Amino acid sequence: MAAPTHPRPHPATRDGAGHCLPWWALALPALAFVALLALILDPSDAHAAAGDPVITRLLQHLQQLTAR
Repeated sequence: MAAPTHPRPHPATRDGAGHCLPWWALALPALAFVALLALILDPSDAHAAAGDPVITRLLQHLQQLTAR
């Protein structure tokens, strides 16, 4: 004799939106991106890149483009 099967309940959705992200799920990656971008755009702190003029010129060019 086979055991009776129960159908799975459907997941509850709110207005068809599905899941909501908490505020920190967007704020933390954005904060990390801004922090890394600030480190890249400040060539005075990039001591290892001081010997390579190509990388220095590229960073200065990117900094000028973002300053506009």
